[in-house]
Amino acid sequence: MTPAARGPRVVAVGGGHGLAATLRAASHYACHITAVVATADDGGSTGRLRSALDMPAPGDLRRCVEAMAGDDGTPLAGALEYRFAGSDVEGHALGNLLLAGLHATSGDFVAAVDELSRVAGLDPSAQRVLPATIDPVVLRAEASGGRRIAGQVAITRTVGVERVVVEPGTARVPDEVVGALADADQVVLGPGSLFTSVLAAAVVDDVRDAVKRSSGRTVYVCNVRAEAGETRGYDVAAHVAALRRHGIEPDVVVAQRGALAVGDPGVDVVQADVVRPHGLAHDPVLLGEVLARLTA
Repeated sequence: MTPAARGPRVVAVGGGHGLAATLRAASHYACHITAVVATADDGGSTGRLRSALDMPAPGDLRRCVEAMAGDDGTPLAGALEYRFAGSDVEGHALGNLLLAGLHATSGDFVAAVDELSRVAGLDPSAQRVLPATIDPVVLRAEASGGRRIAGQVAITRTVGVERVVVEPGTARVPDEVVGALADADQVVLGPGSLFTSVLAAAVVDDVRDAVKRSSGRTVYVCNVRAEAGETRGYDVAAHVAALRRHGIEPDVVVAQRGALAVGDPGVDVVQADVVRPHGLAHDPVLLGEVLARLTA
């Protein structure tokens, strides 16, 4: 996936499949793209590696490298999502194992992600995938009724989440993240699970502060629908209110036309057709067209 020859510098913040969609969208209009990726996932292959090796979560980083590489990537890029079966490494994604090995041998998680990006074919002058933290972290939540929940997977299933934090609060953020946000013409949050993908990255203190200080326009891309767990019953306004509770103030919101009720978010909302024909995920081309207009 080759970024546009000319265009704005875009920083996309979040995790999961939603962040991958934003990276593909940004390739249609941005000249430089930086992904700032949540590192608190504790499920599946990622969770097993974190437990065994005490490392930041590799899964969303792997997915972003693959998304950034796109059709222009090397054969290795196309194999990053391959999952082993019928062996001692059953269920592990190849990209996760590569990141784990590179981290173990280099002792530098940012360098490990950079090396995976290089061998996948990313252009280092125009594309960068960065972890939100370089230390292992745990996502914790406060929910209605005074409930406290630990772990991203558990929070995903929780109704009534009010606030999330990343612990330890002293987890280090790469200097390159702060620099990219300072230079950004546009900062895109989402789409993705509000608490366990978007805020899992944006709520890290140095990331949140850098987003606030950035002169780039902050765009929140709202999910197509509320989730059964963490955002059950949410309209667009409820998503924005949750961002504000965590110190994040978007300049504009992008929402699929006719999907979630808008409510009164107190910020400009651009309603547009930005999803694939099946209506379940964002279309990178359509989303890219809308985001490009919001850089003006």
